[in-house]
Amino acid sequence: MIPDWLPAWCRHRLGAAPSEVLFQRWQVSAVFGLRLADGAEVVVKARADGGRAATCVAVQEVLADRGFPCARPRTPVCTVGSLAVHAEEYRPGGDVLDGDSPDVATRYARVFARLMAELAGVSAPPPLPSPRWVRWDHGGPGLWPSISFLDEREQSAVPAYVVDTAARVRRRLLAAELPRVLGHGDFEAQNLRWQDGQIRTVHDWDSLAWQPEAALAGAASGAFASAGPPTLAPIDSSAAFLESYQDARGRRFTAVEKEIAWAAGLWPAVHNARWEALHGDEPRCGTALREQAAERLRRARS
Repeated sequence: MIPDWLPAWCRHRLGAAPSEVLFQRWQVSAVFGLRLADGAEVVVKARADGGRAATCVAVQEVLADRGFPCARPRTPVCTVGSLAVHAEEYRPGGDVLDGDSPDVATRYARVFARLMAELAGVSAPPPLPSPRWVRWDHGGPGLWPSISFLDEREQSAVPAYVVDTAARVRRRLLAAELPRVLGHGDFEAQNLRWQDGQIRTVHDWDSLAWQPEAALAGAASGAFASAGPPTLAPIDSSAAFLESYQDARGRRFTAVEKEIAWAAGLWPAVHNARWEALHGDEPRCGTALREQAAERLRRARS
């Protein structure tokens, strides 16, 4: 069921009420695919917001205007009660590119490099705080960023190796003094669609982040293969991603940036491993983390 406020909002902001619900998803945001009475097809997104949404949508609009493959916003961000709401064009089609081999990693890395090059030319307020799975720089007192629905669970369920890895990664990331930039903080297979071997659409611009470039590339190098439940890519595929990313960007990371990239590749994985443990889910990230953490930490000098 769509929320009671949505039909009137569509009439006011888009000029027509919904006539059909194409899909709906409830995750970090509530997302509604709608066909309007005038035949237009749109996606409406509603989420709690701490001030990030306006920047994310404004940046998405700039990229769409430049021809980057993403949905074009149809409205600015509007406030509905406690929610930040906007509409964008419905951009169906394309397929998820499955796989976690070095060859697949290279294809994802080239898209990420193109994305980061486009964002480098966009001036916008930092979208803070960064999404929680790349928010190692939170200002809270503990190891993890404050997430009430996770914090209220029994923390002893989180394996010690997950906590230890998170602590070592966070120390390394916080010790780096690198400039921060705009970047996509949730660069996972499930958020991209491909057609005829080319990228068709990059989704989830709500997940823009403000972190060092090497850290964003590193996070993407670990997460790119997540086509369903989150996972951690194999080490050789993350290495291929980072090499291909640097080639496509036309510059090499410094020694410190390489370490930061490897450290940042672990942070989404420890976040997801904690989530799995606290919810009693299959430990996909937890198992991969147990197998890979030592080598990734070595490369990060953590």
